[in-house]
Amino acid sequence: MFKPRILIVEDDFDIANMLKIYFTGQNYEAEIASRGVEALEKTRQVLPNLIILDILLPDKDGYEVCRTLRVNSRTSHIPVIFLTQKDERSDKLQGLELGVDDYITKPFDIDELKLRVQNAIARAERESLTDPHSGLPSGRLIEEQFRRIIHHKDWTMLDVRINYFDAFKEVYGFVTADEAIRLTAKLLGEVVDKFGTLQDFIGHAGSENFTIITIEAAAQAIYQNLKERFKQEILTLYNFTDREQGFIMAFDQSGQSVKTPLMTLAIGIVPSSQYDFADIREITEIAAEARRKEAIK
Repeated sequence: MFKPRILIVEDDFDIANMLKIYFTGQNYEAEIASRGVEALEKTRQVLPNLIILDILLPDKDGYEVCRTLRVNSRTSHIPVIFLTQKDERSDKLQGLELGVDDYITKPFDIDELKLRVQNAIARAERESLTDPHSGLPSGRLIEEQFRRIIHHKDWTMLDVRINYFDAFKEVYGFVTADEAIRLTAKLLGEVVDKFGTLQDFIGHAGSENFTIITIEAAAQAIYQNLKERFKQEILTLYNFTDREQGFIMAFDQSGQSVKTPLMTLAIGIVPSSQYDFADIREITEIAAEARRKEAIK
């Protein structure tokens, strides 16, 4: 069963540990960061579905952490709930100006906080802001990125799809399939961090489809490293026999058992310098065609 990820940014060990234990018991994955810099680093490594953020931190205050999250296209969509001892109107206004989703004051009612967390995550999913499995931007946020870049140059879109995902899901089940999605999202983040820029965008268009928008100079390095790393790291989700033989036995549409290759990535590359786009649909259509051609090479 899918567990939403929460990052708890709190330097008080007792409060942080209590929240981690509580939300873990409520079927969430909870992780702690005691410093602002640590919180930003952990967010880049694995996107949380929500951040509970204390305002008073030893290094960066919560406002600065939130501001950094909001100006980065990779993290601007993540719901943030401020957790603070302050109850000043000016503090709340400052948080709202930064795009904080909610605000709760210490001492707090844990059941109230749980409901605020549930509502913030559900609202993000309902408004097509994030994919619940990967935590990545989806739907409307991907469209907004296309509308932002369409009349600019020096960007490249990578249309990423996991080949043979449906067969894998059929054989290994939806729980392991969700792990494949999360592994892919994490891998995309690591590779873009290394070869792209901080302003690069990563989105989850749905199921086994992902979108990367980067600068043209970084596209080939991202493409090559994604293909190579995915081919190696995805093997951890297969059993020994399937890894050794290099395929799984799945059923085709007629119900016959057939050999199906292990999962790989197909990536279509669309550099803006080679096209003049009139509509965002043209971007996605050209990218999908490039990816389909790449998949059958």
